[in-house]
Amino acid sequence: MFESLRETIRDLLGGRVAPADRRAVIMDMKQALTLAKLGVEELRESVEITRRRVATEREQLETATRRRTLAEGIKDAETVALATKFESQLAERLAVLARKLEAEEAECGLAERAYDEMVTLLKLAHVGAGSGLTPASRPLTDVDLGLPDDAPLRSELDGLARAQLRADREAGADAALEALKKKMGRG
Repeated sequence: MFESLRETIRDLLGGRVAPADRRAVIMDMKQALTLAKLGVEELRESVEITRRRVATEREQLETATRRRTLAEGIKDAETVALATKFESQLAERLAVLARKLEAEEAECGLAERAYDEMVTLLKLAHVGAGSGLTPASRPLTDVDLGLPDDAPLRSELDGLARAQLRADREAGADAALEALKKKMGRG
């Protein structure tokens, strides 16, 4: 994800960037890291959405299992067969979502570690490592690097997340309504 960025930072730290070009390269790197941070946030949001889907699927599977058990209790073979089939489908979908969640969490972890490494390396480059100059007496913060905790951006991201959550809820409600219409023979 960050290989090009990592290579540029290695060039900075290794003294392979002309002193006159260092400032411009570091500024470009800051911008790239800002975009990378947004990418990491998107991955985190995707993981959270998948977690919620897994929880929902798990609840639906528990409900289907309960219904199948009730049908078995009243010895309704047709309902048991349908419930068993539905339960199997839900279990399969849950297993796929669980694997997806595991993969997304791993990807997010990799991206977070790579991002943190790049920030650390950029801080070293910013304080003069690889330039032949004496590094500054204190390490630079994210704010020094131009990577502040941007409240308007965070607010916008939160608004987008809320809008997506609302859209997901509306889609779920629409799907439930359609299912109910079909069940009642009106669809």
